[in-house]
Amino acid sequence: MKRAMVFGTFDILHPGHIDFFRQAKELADYLIVVVARNKYVQEAKGKVPKNLERSRVQKVRSSPYVNKTILGSRVHNFYRTIRTYKPAIIALGYDQKPSLSKLKMDLRKHRLKNITLVRLRPHKPHVYKSSKLT
Repeated sequence: MKRAMVFGTFDILHPGHIDFFRQAKELADYLIVVVARNKYVQEAKGKVPKNLERSRVQKVRSSPYVNKTILGSRVHNFYRTIRTYKPAIIALGYDQKPSLSKLKMDLRKHRLKNITLVRLRPHKPHVYKSSKLT
């Protein structure tokens, strides 16, 4: 079974996120979504998410494209999460950091090989972008 993995905050789940899940699911048989913990969202974005992490997990789970939804690592070690779930593909949103080349280098440094990295297309970013909806 081919697994794809995506990471994100998914604070206000919108059609752009659903399309993100759809595109990722088209790449594999099984889609794992890793939802960022509140603490790391605040560190990365400088603000607390509107919805608590458990609520965000529940909303993501409701998507028909998602097979498994998990909270990110308590210690912000997403390499451990990748090692645990062994995705063949990691898909990034059109505006997610880091660059594919940096992530590829970091994966190699952590001895995570044979993972395909894919940058997905935007879905109406002029309408469905979290920063515009908050």
